[in-house]
Amino acid sequence: MRSDAKKNYDHLLAVARDVVAEHGTEVSMRDIARRAGVGFATLLRHFPTREALFEALLRTNLDALTQRAGELEASTPPAEALLTWFREWIAFAKSHRGVVALMAAAHTNPESALYASCAALHAASARLLLHAQAEGTARIDMTGDDLFGLMSALGWLVDLPSFAPRAGHLVDIVASAILTDRLGEDVEDQRAG
Repeated sequence: MRSDAKKNYDHLLAVARDVVAEHGTEVSMRDIARRAGVGFATLLRHFPTREALFEALLRTNLDALTQRAGELEASTPPAEALLTWFREWIAFAKSHRGVVALMAAAHTNPESALYASCAALHAASARLLLHAQAEGTARIDMTGDDLFGLMSALGWLVDLPSFAPRAGHLVDIVASAILTDRLGEDVEDQRAG
């Protein structure tokens, strides 16, 4: 990529990140181009679809979450790793309004620009769940798809302004449904402390 094209690409991503943070993922691509001070055709040259733009915006964050799951898996007891990662994922969803709907749509669509990142994230969460199940601290009747569904549902819920302030409490409730009583007591102790 030529240096001027790379500069435009980086500028468009920075502006898009700001606009999406302010207005969510429903913002129009024309608004992003206008705010960046470029023509719509310039935006489309770099990002031919909304998904391509959001994939570029989110890839770094999703890859970091996937890497974080691996770090937790290697260094933290399984139930604690699952709970920590789940909280970090919800914090990510809260900070990127509308991302959950994009991820849920991309999750089963191999043609989506977000598919690879979503698949890696899904696999990471499933591994954390399997380790907690093997330890006996997570329900054995859950699958990685169940966990991803719960994460998506809770991520969508905390995206709503009326529920966002209660995100931590809602994570605790969902965690108590996923984790067995032994860790559920730890969650209760954390709330009391």
